[in-house]
Amino acid sequence: MNDDRIRCCVVDDEPLAARLIASYIEKLPFLTLAGVFGSAREAVRLIMDGEIDAVFLDIRMSQLSGMEFARIVPKGVQVVFVTAYSEYAIEAFRVGATDYLVKPVSFEEFSAAAMRIKDRLVMQQDLTSPAADGRLLVRIDRGMTQISAADIVLIEGLKDYVKIHLSDSSQVVTLSSMKGIERHLPQGDFLRVHRSFIVNVDRIQRIDRQKLTVGGRDIPIGDSYRPAVNAYISSHTPTE
Repeated sequence: MNDDRIRCCVVDDEPLAARLIASYIEKLPFLTLAGVFGSAREAVRLIMDGEIDAVFLDIRMSQLSGMEFARIVPKGVQVVFVTAYSEYAIEAFRVGATDYLVKPVSFEEFSAAAMRIKDRLVMQQDLTSPAADGRLLVRIDRGMTQISAADIVLIEGLKDYVKIHLSDSSQVVTLSSMKGIERHLPQGDFLRVHRSFIVNVDRIQRIDRQKLTVGGRDIPIGDSYRPAVNAYISSHTPTE
């Protein structure tokens, strides 16, 4: 989450319905509205770049249906369907929906769904905890393992998990979100360069226009993360 507020977007080809949900988002202090879109295709880039925590999504839309879109959104993005049709509820929960709201949606119904989103995101973030002396406690299987942040080369987001690549070539896989991991990393020591990659800045070997080389591996630079990479380059480039 960004600044402890949940970044939300609304995807609905009915303008009145979209505006109603947007107005509900703006009433809750723990939510922030990041965008309103008339189609799933318009929202793809923002969501795929990791800029969204939750999406309120209609089902019956042209080009790309809400159900199809829900199947491709990054793991960890909370999906709440907002639709005039009740018959898709079972399928919605099969694709991992957090909630299913049938229009017209009251503010009370919306608020209950928003709280479920908040609870799920907190649960994801709590799977990784900060420990003393620059170490992380990461949940694996039924226990926890402690990792030194200095030993982390890069962190890779997978569909259902996060894979932590360590300096001894070992890997730790944990059920968490990239944002849940990122918020516990030592500030200034790590850089998010792509929706699927966080790198240890001390392990960066080379920076090119479209990629970085970290631990001998080429890592792409996402468009929305390029300003952060450029800022890092500027702050670490010697001047006359």
